[in-house]
Amino acid sequence: MNGWLFLAPAVVLIFVFLVFPILWSLWMSFQVGRGMNFAFGGFANIVRLTQDPVFQRALGNTIVFFVIQVPIMLTLAALMAVALNDPTLRFRGLFRTAIFLPCVTSLVAYSALFKSMFADAGLVNNVLLSMQLISEPIYWIRDPFWAKVLIITAITWRWTGYNMIFYLAALQNIDRSIYEAARIDGVPGWAQFLYITIPMLKPVILFTSVTSTIGTLQLFDEVVNITEGGPADATLTLSLYIYNLTFRFMPNFGYAATVSYVIVVAVAILSLIQFYVARDRRTQ
Repeated sequence: MNGWLFLAPAVVLIFVFLVFPILWSLWMSFQVGRGMNFAFGGFANIVRLTQDPVFQRALGNTIVFFVIQVPIMLTLAALMAVALNDPTLRFRGLFRTAIFLPCVTSLVAYSALFKSMFADAGLVNNVLLSMQLISEPIYWIRDPFWAKVLIITAITWRWTGYNMIFYLAALQNIDRSIYEAARIDGVPGWAQFLYITIPMLKPVILFTSVTSTIGTLQLFDEVVNITEGGPADATLTLSLYIYNLTFRFMPNFGYAATVSYVIVVAVAILSLIQFYVARDRRTQ
């Protein structure tokens, strides 16, 4: 009885703020209607997904961000961690802090700074013009292609340092005697990295890939603060579309809940694939 009394507050909070919202959103995904005037519609919202061009654009944008941004971010994080793990590198603490700083910076301040830097007359265009790398300003926010590039750059810049910390911690926990034995056997540096470092980093690679996948499929903050989904829905994501359906337009809670479960299913499928690829085949 004492144990249950001790657990009761946590169980109540979990049910109220986790279990109940999940069940409620699942029930709402079968409702149709606007505002509070909704009724059971069966699979009507799922059928609507196949006919909604805005949803299809949001889904396509989210997939593009995932396919391009996640590999780039994780690769940069691993390379930076390897560089910072070199004991001969000077000012390692300064570099580590500078790389990690964006992910602990206020999101609003970070987005505002990023938006001003990439404005038509912003710092980035002025520097590129002064270096004669471009002949006219790049419309980072108003051009559909460059808007995608800007969002990918913003996410990568912000979260690479976060993932780098995990890789760096894992690298520092690898027994140095393994590398010493490899050097004695004449194993070159590239082979040490390929056959020793990467296998030893497999748990961290799995963790960062899964968390980065979840974060990218739920991408919202950078998009809404920098491009607001524009231009012409070029950077609209599923999470921003859910927000628009719920708060910006006449609320359509049922359809918004259905779109949210697209993210749930995508995260589940991709996570299972990543776990399957990273599984230890020696135990099979």
